[in-house]
Formats: sequence, C-alpha cells, structure tokens
Amino acid sequence: MKIVSVYEAEGMALCHDITEIIPGKLKGRAFEKGHIVKKEDISKLLNLGKEHLYVWEVNENALHESDAAMRIAKAVAGPQIFLTEPIEGKVELKAQTTGLLKINTGALEEINEISEVIFASMHSNQLVSTGKVIAGCRIVPLVIHADKIRSVEKIGQSCFPVVEVKPLQSLKVGIVTTGSEIYHGRKQDGFGPVLQSKITELGSQVLKQVFADDDVAMIASAIQVLLAEGAKMIITTGGMSVDPDDVTPAGIRAAGGHVVIYGAPVLPGSMFMLAYIGDVPVLGLPGCVMYHKTTIFDLIIPRLLAGDKITRRDITHLAHGGLCMGCDPCHYPNCSFGKSS
Repeated sequence: MKIVSVYEAEGMALCHDITEIIPGKLKGRAFEKGHIVKKEDISKLLNLGKEHLYVWEVNENALHESDAAMRIAKAVAGPQIFLTEPIEGKVELKAQTTGLLKINTGALEEINEISEVIFASMHSNQLVSTGKVIAGCRIVPLVIHADKIRSVEKIGQSCFPVVEVKPLQSLKVGIVTTGSEIYHGRKQDGFGPVLQSKITELGSQVLKQVFADDDVAMIASAIQVLLAEGAKMIITTGGMSVDPDDVTPAGIRAAGGHVVIYGAPVLPGSMFMLAYIGDVPVLGLPGCVMYHKTTIFDLIIPRLLAGDKITRRDITHLAHGGLCMGCDPCHYPNCSFGKSS
C-alpha cells in the first residue's frame, strides 16, 4: 500500500471505499475498495476532495482480488461447473447439472497451503442439484503476487479436475426380493415401493422385481435372469443378517458375484453387501433401508449411478461420519452423515 497523487493513480487499486456526501440528499459509496482508478475518475475524485489516494499498484507481478479469484476458479473447475462473476472478491463455483460432486481433497489442501489463497468446498461424493453452490474461492488481501496464483494454476493442471460434477447415468435396475414369507404371500413386500421411489428419483428405472424363496439356487437364477434381460445394477432385498437361514449372500456368490465387502461401518446399514458380476454392481441391502429415511444405500447409490467403481476402501472410509444421529426431522444431506473427513 502507498500514497500517490490522484493524477498518478490511474491503473491502481483503491485500498478503501470513498464516500460521497451531498448534504440533505446523499451519503453513499462513490468508489468501492478495490476499484481500479480510470482516467475519467480523476475529476470526480478531485471534486470529492481526494488529491491523494491510498492504493495498491496492479502490474504483471500483482493481481487484483477479482482477477485472482477468477483465475483460481478457472484453474480448479472441471466438467459440469460454471463460475459466477466476482462479487466482493469472491467467485463461486456452481453445479451445471444434477450429479455427483467430486473433490480432489489432496489438491484442495495443497492449494490452501499457499498463503493468502482461500479455496473452500462442500464434501466430496455428495449428490448436488443444478445451480448448487459447491465451492468458492478468493484471496485474503486486495492484491496478491502473481506467482501465488501461478502456483494454484500449476496444481490445477497436474490434478485436473480439482472439482467436477459427474452426471448420473440412467440405468435399468433389477430387484430380487428374497424371503419365504414374501414369496409365499404370507407378508406383503415393503422394499419394492421404497426402492422404486428412490431409483426413479435419481433418474433410473426398475427393470423388474423378482421374488425368490430362501433358496440359494433360486436367488442366483433370479439374478442371472435379470442380467440376461439387460439389468445394469442388481439390488437384492429381504434383509441381510447373521441368521443361518439368510442365504442371500450365498445366492449372490452363486450367481458369480465377486464380493467387495460384506459388512460396512455405517449405521444404519452395517449388514450391507456389495459385489460385482463383471461390471454390474450387485447390492445386498439390510432391512433398515426399508424403514430408515437415510442409510448406506443413499450414500452408495449416487456414486454407482455416476460410474464410480466402489472399492472396499471406499466403504471403510465411511466410518468417520458413518453414524446417523436419527434427527427428527431428518436434515440429510445437510448433516455429518456420510461426510468422511
């Protein structure tokens, strides 16, 4: 910051607001902090009694906050993201479509290690809607050395994209509902309507729901039939438990499922199972999905629809933040559930 004659201030940034007062008529901001002084501003500044100004000089080695914020945003933004114009030095990143938010958290932290640079985001792997603000960036001072922004851009290039929104695929989903009580009509199925609603809401469709007795071969056959009919995801329901008569996991294995994990550090949802038959995910859902508003199913299904190949590590990483507090009313996704740090 330095003091210069108003006649020498052209191209420099004001360090503070300049107020205009017209007695009985007006008291307001004539020039805002950060304004780049133009030649035509000089006469007005003189009329406001400003012969000298506190300014920052903007040159090839110094960037104004608005220019710096825009360059940071452009460096980190990937597909399906649009940027706002700078407002008070801040640029926001917004989702251009409904989809799965992906944040490269390593790059996020590396960028924030650069002094005077601010880049904040929502948690990764969240479902976001069109127009949702997902991140924001700015600098701390009014003017920053250009080398710091170049460092941000270098990180953005090596880690591209730092932030992106992955659109959800529209898949045909097959449902296999197990349980002798359902199969023989002694009890009405409650899973189908719940899954139909959740799957449709996410832009996919239920190809068919097949009912199977508690029989390994019958469950395996139902899975194979759905695959042959074009299912790109299989969901088995009826409960996943330690009961000896719960043969759903065995049926998934018998159908050719390669089990990624059986048992997840998420409550509700600890008896969740995930397997793959080729590239087709096969989910074994615990009974809680039927009567809890939010479970592990709601954490995993958007990722699968976005094309993520889920690993065991992805599931175990959910442990930190994997406890649902059962709030009434439920505030998900605006809560800690599923938000691994």
